[in-house]
Amino acid sequence: MGIRRPRWPRTRTGQRRLVQAVMAVCVLALLPVTWLYVSTADRLRTTADAPRADVAVVFGAGLWRGEPSPYLAHRLDAAAKLYRAGRIKVVLVTGDNSREDYDEPDAMRAYLTRHGVPDARIVSDYAGFDTWDSCVRARKIFGVDRAVLISQGFHIRRAVALCEAAGVDSYGVGVDAKHDATWYYGGTREVFAAGKAALDAVFRPDPRFLGPKEPGVARALAAGR
Repeated sequence: MGIRRPRWPRTRTGQRRLVQAVMAVCVLALLPVTWLYVSTADRLRTTADAPRADVAVVFGAGLWRGEPSPYLAHRLDAAAKLYRAGRIKVVLVTGDNSREDYDEPDAMRAYLTRHGVPDARIVSDYAGFDTWDSCVRARKIFGVDRAVLISQGFHIRRAVALCEAAGVDSYGVGVDAKHDATWYYGGTREVFAAGKAALDAVFRPDPRFLGPKEPGVARALAAGR
């Protein structure tokens, strides 16, 4: 048996109801994006006017042959710049280390040390599997209650909204990025990711891996005093 094609309603009433249903679906789909923009409107900064904070959180963005991808390198450059300017004291690098041959946090640490951030001022979160996990772990595992978050512009609003929901007083620095295929993919992906972010903010699930509290951030701050 062949699959029957959906038919356009023949009556004006049916057509009107179909259009209304499509419009309702579009509105519902855009509500999470609207929430992100409204809730973070006064929380975005640049490297020039970022507030002073003890901690900056840099989210992973992929590796190329074991080195930070260009997008991740831009994030790390911004963190190094803030550290050299004295606006932050510690950098928490959070990313994926779910398998032995893929280690975002250690690659991020190595990059930062090459760009002037002392190793003792870098703290690694090896279970930052997504943005929500990174935010929850920053608060519950590393004891971060205020931070500057660093990511690309298309992701930073979601990062700020989720960290706020996780209990971290957050300001976001959205770094510049070339508008290439990756940028457009990331921007499109954020429309869909906003829905998951809204659910995370409402239901606040535990991250994939929580584990015991770690003193890394407190130790790094004490080392600089």
